[in-house]
Amino acid sequence: MAKEPEKQWEGKSRGGRWGYTFFISTIRLLGIRCAYFFLALVVLYFIPFAPKATKSVWLYHRRRRKLGVLRSLRELYCHYYVFGQTLIDKVAMNAGMTNRYNYVFDNYERFLDLLNSGQGVVMIGAHVGCWEAGAGFFGEYGKKINIAMFDVEHQQIKELLESNSSSKNNYKIIAINQDAISAVLQMKIALNNGEYLCFNGDRYVDKNNARAVEFMNARANFPIGPFRIAAKCGAPVVFYYAMREPARTYRFIFEEAGIEGKNSEQNITDQYVKSLERILKSYPRQWFNFYDFWNESIIV
Repeated sequence: MAKEPEKQWEGKSRGGRWGYTFFISTIRLLGIRCAYFFLALVVLYFIPFAPKATKSVWLYHRRRRKLGVLRSLRELYCHYYVFGQTLIDKVAMNAGMTNRYNYVFDNYERFLDLLNSGQGVVMIGAHVGCWEAGAGFFGEYGKKINIAMFDVEHQQIKELLESNSSSKNNYKIIAINQDAISAVLQMKIALNNGEYLCFNGDRYVDKNNARAVEFMNARANFPIGPFRIAAKCGAPVVFYYAMREPARTYRFIFEEAGIEGKNSEQNITDQYVKSLERILKSYPRQWFNFYDFWNESIIV
């Protein structure tokens, strides 16, 4: 039986103020391509000096993707590099450089029909790709977006990113790690007002609020909350991803959850997991959960 990890994900992303400052300055002074060049060197630092994250990526490619040792080494480097590219892209887009990128939309018209239906929408994403890439297209819809998240990023980094953003984000944050009752009330009010409630469905902090399901041929824990709320509210459910493609292109993918009788919590969870598996099959390097997601302890 796999050993339970001593420490679960805590709601914080990796990165320090110095690193963010360096890349923000590089993008502004030298451009996005130059930032990618320096990223190639930074990745070489992170591989040995971020051992837990490196171990998790290695196991992902070796066990979940069943790759050999040499190809896994290559994928390890590329995985970090693509992750760094999405961070650079996010900074560049926030700085008003959205015109430097290309955008492709899947099922967009149907998605807009749901947003305009007036009944509220539950959107469930994941830590893949770069969901923030879509912020420039939210427009008036952004005023009705409520993102439920663990708002525990380092305050200095948050302030640094906000100070270098050319526009203010319209969407609202519901901090679910502070007052749970208040957070649930805000979610209910948002949906009652025909607004949009957004979650990431692939991370949890408390194991008591997680469920083990089959994911990429192994058991993994997924949070209960987003799927329980989606089932109880009765609003349409959409799985949303913004995936990076070559030539500085982002593909926005919207998958509407099918309704089988009453859309139960288990039904939505199963559909989400299958959807996420399809995404990772197409974009295997954009799995950005850098911790022991499948609770595997032996490096192979």
